[in-house]
Amino acid sequence: MNGILLIDKDIDWTSFDCVAKVRSIIRSIEGKKVKVGHAGTLDPLATGLLIILVGSYTKKAEVLTKKDKIYEVGMQLGSTSTTGDLEGDITKLSDKIPSLEGLELSINKFRGSISQIPPSYSAVKINGVRSYKLAREGRAVELKPREIKIDLIIIDSYDYPDIKLTTHVSSGTYIRSLVSDIGSDLGTGAYATSIRRTSIDKFFISSAVKIDVLNKENIQDYLITDL
Repeated sequence: MNGILLIDKDIDWTSFDCVAKVRSIIRSIEGKKVKVGHAGTLDPLATGLLIILVGSYTKKAEVLTKKDKIYEVGMQLGSTSTTGDLEGDITKLSDKIPSLEGLELSINKFRGSISQIPPSYSAVKINGVRSYKLAREGRAVELKPREIKIDLIIIDSYDYPDIKLTTHVSSGTYIRSLVSDIGSDLGTGAYATSIRRTSIDKFFISSAVKIDVLNKENIQDYLITDL
């Protein structure tokens, strides 16, 4: 079996869980071990589009991972999080209430090509070890900035302390870092309350299936081979 599956990942599934479920289904059909991977992980608390690669299509991981992505983002001002989202320890930082104009001015600074430091709780490797593993052990994590591109940031709503954004970003962009950096620029602090990936290149969430819907009777109906 070869191809890709477009999965709409729920918050209670990890990317690894989704890969494992697909691998188990295919093995029950073919009776042998089949290569299964993904084209770009999602944070445990993030939802949305996850591309699962099956069989020979696992060789296309690097190409698909480098594609642009669109996210719908919820963020809250006034506090920070050790992980940049609801999973971490939340610390109150400020009662400052930025104006909508001030928010727009701040967000404008992050459009285009910028330098971004990945969050310490990320899958970036430091001397062969995942950054999040070091952070969870309480060890110092120092990550180097990387160049990314943010083509679009739209403010969908602003009702202090809550903000809803839609952003179109290049591969390698960390939404939790973007949220944290906006909060820092505003002088209020901020963390992500929700992250939902709605597209990867030409693939959209509207064509995705929930992982718990898949089974050995229908999995081939959702398999895509035309890239």
